[in-house]
Amino acid sequence: RPVIQQILLNHGIPDGTVRIKSRINNYEELGEGEGLKVTLDDGTVAYADVLVGADGIWSSVRRQMHRLDSNADGFAASGAAGGALNEAESRKMAKDSVLMAEGANRRYSGFTCYAALTEHKASNIEEVSYQILLGKDKYFVSTDGGGDRQQWFALIREPAGGVDEEATEDNPTPKLTRLLNEFNNAEPGDKNGDVWDDFAHELFRATGEDDIKRRDLYDGSPLITKGWNRGQVAICGDAAHPMMPNLGQGGCQATEDGYRLAEELSKVKHTNEIEGALNTYFMKRIPRTTIIQIIAQLGSDLLVDFDLMMTIPLVGPFFLTMTQLSMPFVLRFLYTPEF
Repeated sequence: RPVIQQILLNHGIPDGTVRIKSRINNYEELGEGEGLKVTLDDGTVAYADVLVGADGIWSSVRRQMHRLDSNADGFAASGAAGGALNEAESRKMAKDSVLMAEGANRRYSGFTCYAALTEHKASNIEEVSYQILLGKDKYFVSTDGGGDRQQWFALIREPAGGVDEEATEDNPTPKLTRLLNEFNNAEPGDKNGDVWDDFAHELFRATGEDDIKRRDLYDGSPLITKGWNRGQVAICGDAAHPMMPNLGQGGCQATEDGYRLAEELSKVKHTNEIEGALNTYFMKRIPRTTIIQIIAQLGSDLLVDFDLMMTIPLVGPFFLTMTQLSMPFVLRFLYTPEF
């Protein structure tokens, strides 16, 4: 994702097009085909023919579009664990997200997530590019990030709103310390008695404390009835279809949204056609993203309970068989782009 962003910034758009820290406070439609007046948090006023809210799970555009509570929007982190936030912002967001989720009708997944993109050539990279380690109430995921880099996620089931201890002289790396304990690779293992594969520790120890980001994971129900558009305004990406990261589809579906949105708007000949174009965009995208949201949610919930499910007579073997039979079709659906 960072590579794609750099390509777009350096070669795809004019200098000065992207402005950071420009959150939208509110917008006002000036009439059908007449455009919008958009007011930013810093007081800046902008005018446009169309507004697209690609502003994350706590979208301020969605908050106004769907007439949600005033506390339903806020800073949204990029990536599964908030790569764009510093430690102070992450701590604040952990508390704020609990309140925003209620106002925004978002679901806490039950997992807090630690993640990092680390400069490290994995010891098993020639044999494995993606792997999942499963345990009771937690799991670890790693994937090849390209260029001798590894992207990893450590998900732990616990209540929302938790934060790590502050760094001290005795414990200068509280996040790393917790991860090494939670995914203990030596007997007697973690508090559940699970002894984890050495590979998780290999990636933990290759990552600096400041590079480890944490945030609670929220997703949401498909917005089938509320929609992604109203008038000359639309939403996309996590604002429209937040999902768990275990399928790696959050960024992928946002990319597909962007392509379809551009295709539909490119057909517009007059501004009074914008509303119809945005509605077509929604209608073409909602079936696919709905299915992927459901698969991502089910997949995450079932991963940590897989061993328990397998102990249930008939249900366990049936679930395993159906999973094995359906997997080729599911993977083909997930990883074949549909623009």
